[in-house]
Amino acid sequence: MKIVEKYHDFVEFREKYPVFTYESFDYKLTERGISFSFHFHIGDEWHFNPSSEVDFQSVPSLKHIPEAEIENLVFHIGMIELISYWKPTCSPSVVIKPFCLSDEQIRWWKKLWYNGLGEFFYINSIQTTAKDFLWISSGEKTLSSFKYNAANSLSTLVPIGGGKDSPVTLELIKSSGRRVIPLIINPRGATINTVKVSGIANDRFVSVKRTIDPALLEMNSRGFLNGHTPFSAMLAFYTLLIARMTGVSDIALSNESSANESTVPGTYVNHQYSKSFEFEQDFRDYYKKYISDGYNYFSFLRPLTELQIAGLFSEMKDYHPVFRSCNAGSREDIWCGKCPKCLFANIILSPFLSPAKLSAIFGSNLYENKDLKTSFDELTGAIPVKPFECVGTVSEVNEAVLLAIRKYYTDKNRLPFLLVDYADRFQMPASDSLSSWNNEHNLSAEYEKILRDVL
Repeated sequence: MKIVEKYHDFVEFREKYPVFTYESFDYKLTERGISFSFHFHIGDEWHFNPSSEVDFQSVPSLKHIPEAEIENLVFHIGMIELISYWKPTCSPSVVIKPFCLSDEQIRWWKKLWYNGLGEFFYINSIQTTAKDFLWISSGEKTLSSFKYNAANSLSTLVPIGGGKDSPVTLELIKSSGRRVIPLIINPRGATINTVKVSGIANDRFVSVKRTIDPALLEMNSRGFLNGHTPFSAMLAFYTLLIARMTGVSDIALSNESSANESTVPGTYVNHQYSKSFEFEQDFRDYYKKYISDGYNYFSFLRPLTELQIAGLFSEMKDYHPVFRSCNAGSREDIWCGKCPKCLFANIILSPFLSPAKLSAIFGSNLYENKDLKTSFDELTGAIPVKPFECVGTVSEVNEAVLLAIRKYYTDKNRLPFLLVDYADRFQMPASDSLSSWNNEHNLSAEYEKILRDVL
């Protein structure tokens, strides 16, 4: 990704727009769920009213849920949504009017913003510190946590992303006999088709339609600051609302151990920070204290490597025609075949699926694509900085490539383009990630057994 020099703009915008305000939020229960909106503004010049609509399709009445609980949950969604609207100007002062935040909460949110926006700061060449980039003040109204005892103890909420990971989580938990409730944010071809392939009834999944305020898009077009925000942190707060409204406690994400590795070596900059174990731990601590201790948010795949997950997914053949990890092609529901995400998906599956099968999935043999040489070098560590995408660790990528060469490309005279130079320069022995188990996880004994039984 291209690095741009935006530090001067950063300083200028902060001087011109010193205050960002979270003015209010509003919600209403609908026939099939709940809708809510927020009012953010930057001074008097820029006002934003983003909204979301949650469609439960088939759900008991929500009117029994106390208003204070819904307010807590929706308010916190606003806290994470506002990051996208603060980002264009990076106003140094943020005023949170709806509720009072403790000093501990303010420290928690500043840590999330700073680390979750690490890529944004890096790409825009913004030099700042965790202490000085932001000051948060808040209102006087007390925000109370609530007691929650899940009615559906045998159900698990599983967010569906459209790639290879969530089908593995969905299928393994479903096969254990637990009832899975899929969650899709802004449904698209791959996510909808994943649920269809799973065989789960259409009225069993929850969808969220998020609508971006057009003013934000206008700011982007006018050259204000722009870049990556922590999507998975946003998803985390949505899952709490949806779990409460479906009577579920267990929320199973599909983040693996590789999400812990920095994108830029030797720095805190991690494209996947809000998928990391550090964030997972922080989030669990936060909701237990300030929202409710009745939830169990965890990543089901945290103990596994990307290679192990790819191995499991390679056996789930019904999902092969429908899964999509490509961000560039997400709207058209295609693999673009030109981006680091496509190449990574191809690489991590290449020890398990033949070149012909991979070509059928991706449209061609991506190992033959000369235009992907830079991405290949970034993924394998020949270029130090990894692509700013959700990809595996450098060691996992190298192990996958070596395993693919040993299994499918034994004739060195017929290696595809990207592997010719690689085979000559990279002879590091493969690690043992196919049989590893990361003990840094939050799986209960029940979920750990489900996962261990398939390894």
